[in-house]
Amino acid sequence: MLKVIAGVVLLLGAIGLWWGRLGSGGSSTEVDTTARFLLAVMVIILLSHLLGALLGRLGQPLVIGEILGGLLLGPSLLGWVWPSGQAWLLSADVVSALNTVAQLGLIVFMFLLGCELRMETPKKAVGSLGVSVLGAMGLPFVAGLALAAAAPAMLRGSTPHDFGYLCFFGLAMSVTALPVLARILTDLRLDRSPVGQFALASAAVGDGIAWLALTVILAATGSGDATDMGSTIALVVALVAFTALVVRPLLATVVRRAEERPGKGTLLPLLLVGAISYAVLTHLLGLHAVIGAFLFGTAVPRDSAVTHRMNQQLQGFTLTVLLPLFFAGVGLNVSVGALGRDPWHWLVLAGVVVVATLTKIVGAGGAARAMGYRPKEALRFGALMNCRGVTELVVAGIGWQRHLISTTGLTVLVLMAVGTTAMTGPLLKLLGTKPPEPPPGETDDSPVAVPQGAPLRADA
Repeated sequence: MLKVIAGVVLLLGAIGLWWGRLGSGGSSTEVDTTARFLLAVMVIILLSHLLGALLGRLGQPLVIGEILGGLLLGPSLLGWVWPSGQAWLLSADVVSALNTVAQLGLIVFMFLLGCELRMETPKKAVGSLGVSVLGAMGLPFVAGLALAAAAPAMLRGSTPHDFGYLCFFGLAMSVTALPVLARILTDLRLDRSPVGQFALASAAVGDGIAWLALTVILAATGSGDATDMGSTIALVVALVAFTALVVRPLLATVVRRAEERPGKGTLLPLLLVGAISYAVLTHLLGLHAVIGAFLFGTAVPRDSAVTHRMNQQLQGFTLTVLLPLFFAGVGLNVSVGALGRDPWHWLVLAGVVVVATLTKIVGAGGAARAMGYRPKEALRFGALMNCRGVTELVVAGIGWQRHLISTTGLTVLVLMAVGTTAMTGPLLKLLGTKPPEPPPGETDDSPVAVPQGAPLRADA
């Protein structure tokens, strides 16, 4: 016991000396910045995962706690309660370094998300998926257009493109987070149920449509010159065609050879180089780096033990360390205090959350009802499609970076993402978690487009 006490005293003393050295600037600026950066990373990871574990015990996805951890380190709490402490811990140079590392993590995450995306669909399910995606995305999109048009002074950024701002906000209202949805279904043992499988398939198709729509919006708002916009869209179409016709078959050959020669360890670096190269390319095209990484991920062959093992290797560090840094970066730009005391601001926030929830449930649930699902099953489907998670944060962050939405608009979308994701589990439990029966004429064995293999981790 005495040895333990002595060790603790020595450790606390060393920490005190170290803290005083940092505060007095006793070391060089470079060392001081490095130390603060590492300390900030430590605090972000610790706080995010502690909150994630706490909320996980309450039945919430871990990502809710990790997002809240990022928000608490921003002006919403730490900057409000202890502004000098936040300024010291998260100085401008530290934030710049965090954002750079977070962008790398976001690129890898989107690459993994592209790898997990399954678009293969039996012909007989194509029509049903089309109806479900139209209902799940169409009604929220139209409602988002109306809300954006009603509050431009609050939500709009400095972009001169009215149509781009409106379309972006509508798109942000219509997304669904595939990884979080997969975890919630697994936790509630609905992942093998017909409605659960159909929700995963609809979310996968919706993800593909959402990123395609975002690409078009970014291309349209990247330049005021119609010729430049047309050139950008033509280059994107050419890149997609090149990926499908050349890169995908080439990667299939590379993966097949990697399976024949296990242990070489060259596949992971090769795929990372490809994902980052695509990210650089789409960034240079005036889009966003994550779009290129996502596109390259969709070209990676599925159902391969080698790629599955590669995904597992990347997921651990990316989702445990790098993604919380992205959440923290978003949190630093989100301020609940920015809503102020103006009742109109709070009314808009409440309206966005309520409208986003109702339109998803009514749109997706109505589509499921039209396909023959019973009322409670259709409500389950609508509640599942209301889960927005990390996808919403990524989309909102891109819109803020491109000045399509204001800081207040970013705050509203982030809070909406947290609220709609947090209510998904309770809504499903309220509706009952017993696996629903299939719609008339179908059985549990009816094939549908479902992500195969291990989904991206629960908290993504």
